[in-house]
Amino acid sequence: MRIVEKIYKYIPEYAIKPLTLCVAFNFTVYSGARLLNKHSIFHNLTSYYDDRIPVVPIFTLIYFGSYLFWIANYILISNIDKDHCYRFLIADLLGKLICGIIYLKFPTTNIRPDITTLGIFPDMLRFLYDIDAADNLFPSIHCLVSWYCFAGLRNCKSIPAWYRYFSLFMAVMICISTLTTKQHVIIDVFGGIMLAELTWQLSLHMQLYKTFKFINQEV
Repeated sequence: MRIVEKIYKYIPEYAIKPLTLCVAFNFTVYSGARLLNKHSIFHNLTSYYDDRIPVVPIFTLIYFGSYLFWIANYILISNIDKDHCYRFLIADLLGKLICGIIYLKFPTTNIRPDITTLGIFPDMLRFLYDIDAADNLFPSIHCLVSWYCFAGLRNCKSIPAWYRYFSLFMAVMICISTLTTKQHVIIDVFGGIMLAELTWQLSLHMQLYKTFKFINQEV
C-alpha cells in the first residue's frame, strides 16, 4: 500500500482520473475479450520466421520488467503538461478500444513450446504460461503500450535525450521479449507498433483530448 501511495505522489492531479480510466479500460478490454471468446474459433498467425526464433527464457525478466517501465513512463509523460497528457491517454484508450474490437472479431492464439529445462528463468517462463493464456495476441498490447512509452516523449525536449533513447531501447527489447518467450508472433509485434503510431498521430490531430477536460470538469 505504501508503494501505491508513493507512486500516487508523482502523478499530477489532472492526470489521476484519466490514468485510472485507462487502467480500468485496459483490464476491461483484456478480460472481457477473454471471457467473450471462450467458445470462439482462434486463428494461429505463426509464420515460418517465427519458428526460426529461439526460446530464450532469460527474456522473461524483460517481459515482466515491462510493467515497471510502463508505470514510470506513463507518469513521466503525464507530467510533461496537461494537454500532452490528455492527448497521450486518448491515444492509449483508442488503441485499447481497437485491440478489443480485433480480439472479438479475429481472435488469435499460438502454440507454446514445452519448457523442459531447469533453472530460475525457465521456471519464470513456465509461470508466465500458467498465468497468461495464449489469447488476445494480435495486436500485442505489450508492444502497443511499450511503443506509447517511447512515442509519448520522443519529441519532448524537456526529457533528457539519453532517456528518450533509453525508452526506445526498452520498447524494442520488450517487443523482442514477446517473441523470444513465444508470447507473441512477429505480426502481433508489428500490429502493436503500427497501432500505437496510428492512434498517437490521431490524438495529435483530433480534439478528443478535450474529453478529459470534461471528466476533470475543466470546461
